Amino acid sequence: MTSTPNTLTIERRDDRVHVQLDRPDVRNAIDQSMIGELHAICAELEQQPRILIISGVNGVFASGADIAQLRERRRDDALLGINSGLFSRIAKLPMPVIAAIDGWALGGGAELAYAADFRIASTSARIGNPETALGILPAAGALWRLAELVGEPVAKEIILAGRILSALECLAVHLVTELHDPDDLLTAAHALADRIAAQDPLATRLAKEVFHAPRAAHPLVDNVAQSILFESEAKFTRMDAFLARRKH
Repeated sequence: MTSTPNTLTIERRDDRVHVQLDRPDVRNAIDQSMIGELHAICAELEQQPRILIISGVNGVFASGADIAQLRERRRDDALLGINSGLFSRIAKLPMPVIAAIDGWALGGGAELAYAADFRIASTSARIGNPETALGILPAAGALWRLAELVGEPVAKEIILAGRILSALECLAVHLVTELHDPDDLLTAAHALADRIAAQDPLATRLAKEVFHAPRAAHPLVDNVAQSILFESEAKFTRMDAFLARRKH
């Protein structure tokens, strides 16, 4: 089923939701309406966990936050964490999130991609954070997520010196894990979603949550999660099937 709110095109399947950022006239810039609609998607996926694929229309992921709106924001708006709150919510969704990046992913668009669990890209992808050129800083995740993803030296090149990475550079620093021709990008995103969907959903959800637990919580949180899975019906069904295949 496909629906189209004001700024998104949404395709829903039993095991996934595909959201396309759909503001082609401004290269899919993230405005307040889009933020609200993405929050609604998060609420849906928190209640009914499924894989989320995020992409953009017309060969662009997202050119950044809407500069016309950003120009009018003041101190109190910054303290609200308008974009950072959304991206943190996306990062915490129960099931994995895939960002399929075609063309430009800049500023807030890049930070949205950093919040995903998986980033795959087309050969035309360009990723960067040019916020300091506009007199602001990337406050929606880049200042800490990016260093975790690519290391401090590359993160500083992007944030402090305005470097924009090409698709091959993104692959080289593991900011993305796959490159595809633009026409094949969404097929690849769904193939990745298929691989995720083939895993046990509860095990996947708990693995994601434990993966992001603070270091001090391990190994206790691992053992607690495993204790839940050791009692699950899926564990016995899947292990019985594995043992039956091995006999043959």
